Amino acid sequence: MFGRTSTLKYTGGCSDEIETLGDALDKADAVVIGAGAGLSTSAGFVYDGERFRKYFSDFASKYGFSDMYSGGFYPYETEEEFWAYWSRYIFINRYIDAPKPVYENLLSLVGKKDYFVITTNVDHCFQKAGFDKARLFYTQGDYGLFQCSKPCRQETFDNEDIIREMAARQRDMKIPTELLPRCPHCGSPMTVNLRSDGSFVEDEGWHKASARYTDFIRSRKGGRVLFLELGVGYNTPGIIKYPFWSMTNENPNAVYACLNFGQAFCPDEIRTRSICINGDIGEVLCRLKNKENGIAR
Repeated sequence: MFGRTSTLKYTGGCSDEIETLGDALDKADAVVIGAGAGLSTSAGFVYDGERFRKYFSDFASKYGFSDMYSGGFYPYETEEEFWAYWSRYIFINRYIDAPKPVYENLLSLVGKKDYFVITTNVDHCFQKAGFDKARLFYTQGDYGLFQCSKPCRQETFDNEDIIREMAARQRDMKIPTELLPRCPHCGSPMTVNLRSDGSFVEDEGWHKASARYTDFIRSRKGGRVLFLELGVGYNTPGIIKYPFWSMTNENPNAVYACLNFGQAFCPDEIRTRSICINGDIGEVLCRLKNKENGIAR
């Protein structure tokens, strides 16, 4: 459908694209936010470097990996060690607030608009920042939910209490055996509700959120819609990026905006109705917020 050539714009020291984005946001009757990992990275949820060493220096020393993702896939010999790692991982990436107020700044810009969020992120930052739960669709799961590893049924379970206990009671990189999570129905080991294979559970809440998103898109079709893509890469472009391009192309009143550090592209077919900003998302949102509040930068 779209040509191979894409357009890249770079903000550099110029604020023209940010001004254009602010104007598009003001004029939009509805805003559809599509968020990927780059948004949380901008908010300070980085998975390597100093933050990794702060929380996982013991695992790094023992096994030699240098980032949280690698540790998440390591074949630990015992469940007790596996859950020592994962409980710490979930605790800092789901139950601790992001270091920077990027999500809060985004909410200040769209909170009074007619908005909906679709995201592949699983860290729940939108809801923690105050976004309306009924306007959020987490397509890929949630660090804060367990599911049966089989799974024996399409059901998820809140894990905050047990994760906090695992993180607090672990010793020598292991949790107490009695804390190992088991499915209350069949007794199988529990796992985190993350889409990684065909066993991912789409529970009732997932389906309701999906339906609300579909209805939002359908009911705003043809209107002045801003499709605001934030930090979406090319791991799963079929969830947010390609649909945003397609819906912008089909709606002459729509505008597509892409904020992404190093990957701000749009296809030629929608170039004249696109705003591509190659820069730090948090900085761009801060400048937009200051502009809205009449603060010079």
